[in-house]
Amino acid sequence: MATRKSTKLRIPHSQDDCELVGILEQLSPEESTQGRKIALILHGTMGHKDYLFQKRLALRFPMDSFRFDFRGNHESGGQRTQGGFAKDVEDLVTVVSYLRNTYGYEIDVVVGHSRGSVVGMYWLCTSEEGQHARAMVNVSGRYRMHRIYDVAKTYKEQWDAKGYYERTVTVARQAVVERIYPQDLEEFSQWNTAIVWDKFPDQIDVLTMHGLVDKTVPTYDAVIYSRALGARTPGTHSLHLIEEADHNFTNRQDEVVDCILEWWDAVNQGGLKTGILMTGVRGKL
Repeated sequence: MATRKSTKLRIPHSQDDCELVGILEQLSPEESTQGRKIALILHGTMGHKDYLFQKRLALRFPMDSFRFDFRGNHESGGQRTQGGFAKDVEDLVTVVSYLRNTYGYEIDVVVGHSRGSVVGMYWLCTSEEGQHARAMVNVSGRYRMHRIYDVAKTYKEQWDAKGYYERTVTVARQAVVERIYPQDLEEFSQWNTAIVWDKFPDQIDVLTMHGLVDKTVPTYDAVIYSRALGARTPGTHSLHLIEEADHNFTNRQDEVVDCILEWWDAVNQGGLKTGILMTGVRGKL
């Protein structure tokens, strides 16, 4: 009997120093992948492919999946910048092309956390492959990009003194030094999330999850996505807000995965309606 297989892939990029590293999870590795559906799982800012719920979801998802480090993150080459969303989209285009040309995979669902959600939704809006996907999971996704300036006061002293803000964060148990320049925030704030109102594919079912104590991205951004994506047909939009959950769903990773899998079952059963997820289900209140 075939068993699940995890394979590390190193995907060449158009830039020589920008090899992208990711993990391919296969449910039936001995079978042909030509025309097989696959899920993409995308991390957020200063994250990586095994960050938060990503690996847990990949190991439980009932479909082949691929999760990778965007350029300049963890094992992937190149440089990342705070405002470099266009380069993240380039990375995603490169990954999709590789999975299609090398394995014959077709993208069926995209799962993103925070920045990964923003990148994933933009790719769905602008790519030919996105027109054939069935589902999107938006976890902690930012809509109002200008709200990044809410943190600018934290950076001002170093900006005035050095021209950049420097911070050290831990990524995959390693200390990483990041420099943020004023132009990074300007570029970040100008990224076009409003594209989802007019360009998001009508057939895609969407789940938006957000923590009610998210101090990084305001919870109201989830409501805006609900408004933008809730009027499409035949695609649906399901909103799920989690009480006492922060931006990274600290200590709630299994709950996130459980929710995604429950929603995914409903996608496949065709039983979804636009609105609050689990409407009519009393559960534990």
